[in-house]
This record gives sequence, C-alpha cells and structure tokens, in this order.
Amino acid sequence: MDARRESEPTPMKNRTTVERKSERELVVTRTFNGPARLVFEAWTKPELFRQWWVPKSMGMSLLSCEMDVRVGGRYRLEFPHGDSQLAFFGTYREVTPHMRLVWTNEESDEGSVTTVTFAEKGGKTLLVMHELYPSKEALDAAGTGAADAMGETFEQLDELLVTLGASVGRS
Repeated sequence: MDARRESEPTPMKNRTTVERKSERELVVTRTFNGPARLVFEAWTKPELFRQWWVPKSMGMSLLSCEMDVRVGGRYRLEFPHGDSQLAFFGTYREVTPHMRLVWTNEESDEGSVTTVTFAEKGGKTLLVMHELYPSKEALDAAGTGAADAMGETFEQLDELLVTLGASVGRS
C-alpha cells in the first residue's frame, strides 16, 4: 500500500514526496529553505497563500481566498470552473502558530481532514501534509492529481519564501 512518487530533483531544489500510507491516508512531505514562521505565514495569510497555492501551469487563479485562521474559524477558496465557480471550504480544528494546522475539507460528503506540521531545523522547515479520508473510495475519488500538483505549488512556495526572506532581510 506504500505507493510513492517524487518530483524530479534539480540543483538547489527541494523534493516533494507523495506517499499513500494506507487505504485512507495520503502524506506529502517537503523541506523548505526558510524558517517555520515564514512557511506558516504563507499558509495562513490570504495575501501570501493566493500567490503560491494554484499551480501556474493550470492557467487559473483564486477568485477569492477567505481565511479566518483560528480554532473554529472557516476558510473558503473559489476558483473559476468553466462558466461557474468551484469552491473548497472547511473549518480550522487546530492552529498552533509556526507548528501545526488542522482543517476539514467540507466541499463534499466524502470530505477529508488535512493536518500540516512545520518542523524547523537549521533555518529550514520540514513540512508534512497528512490527508485522512473517510474511506478508500473517497481517497480514490480524490485521485492523485491534486497531490501531483503539490510539487508545482510547493516550488511556487519556495519562490515566494525567497522573496519573503529577502524582504525580511531588508527591514
């Protein structure tokens, strides 16, 4: 059950690893060249999140990005989808600044729970994103497309962190 894919490493680039840990669990892992504080902010500040979350190769952007990042707070992300819109939304269950985020994905009856941890060591951050689905069928229906896209979105986050680190260094 341990299906594993890795993005192709290139010099100075970090690798995104996607593993199906069980019939209901998917884990995405990557190290980022930046402190946990900056990586966490990129996940929790809408003005930063919208700069990296959607893969540029898809030619889409977020129409709206609402994030009330606190326990019980809600989020809603809207994308163009043909002549209409597609929304992803849910509730934050845990928020531990610079360390851990847990939220629900409520856009379908087969929604998952996502946990993201941020572990800093030597100025770099190991990020682990764990998605738990209610059933094997729900994970199968979600497909691997979104997980595969994480390699590209995480590269975009790497680029944003370089910019954020540079701007922090100038202040």
